[in-house]
Amino acid sequence: MRRADRLFRLVQILRRRKLCRARELAEELEVSERTIYRDIRDLAASGVPVEGEAGVGYILRDGYDLPPLMFDADEIEALVVAARMVQSWTDPHMARAAGDALTKIEAVLPEKMRGLIGGVPIAIAEIAQAPIAISMPDLRRAIRERHLINIDYTDAKGDDTNRRVWPLGMLFFGTIWLLASWCELRQAFRVFRADRIKNMQITTDHFRPTPGRTLRDYLISEGVEGEILNGIGR
Repeated sequence: MRRADRLFRLVQILRRRKLCRARELAEELEVSERTIYRDIRDLAASGVPVEGEAGVGYILRDGYDLPPLMFDADEIEALVVAARMVQSWTDPHMARAAGDALTKIEAVLPEKMRGLIGGVPIAIAEIAQAPIAISMPDLRRAIRERHLINIDYTDAKGDDTNRRVWPLGMLFFGTIWLLASWCELRQAFRVFRADRIKNMQITTDHFRPTPGRTLRDYLISEGVEGEILNGIGR
């Protein structure tokens, strides 16, 4: 976690609790108590009204606020529903990230808007999914950083295969997560079910976005158009 992100989260934790001990803060942020003491000093030096001391605990004085984000009610509702979908349909790592994102948004909303976060009357049911053996956070990192990956895969017939692929993006179809990729063996787009990938090795080799081999190209080849493509890089 970047230090700036950690300091932001530290302020949010202090905002929602009456008294925070360094040990509790260290556990939640997964750092040492020494780091917490240093961060508290730095926050205080930058003007954040933190009070307390080591061994006793810390509080954030009332009245401290961050600049508001300007969302309307429909936008907040959309963000909440999207976060609840993530929490219900993805892995625990992404679910926590969605919850943390909502906490950050709620913390910087104007006071009159904060009650909207918890008041959206839309529930998202969990979906039973086949167990996935590989690390989804690691796979998303490989996609994000454009690392080639080697996978051991079992197809629908039960045949095993080994592939070296460019991981382009993830697709979700109801109960199944799919990896869209460019397969070096077939020299073509291939889609792999995440629950059928038995092993995955993230290599140190990188690939570059190549015309005709991008996620956008794959989606277009499958007849996808309109709004879905708007958020996909060219």
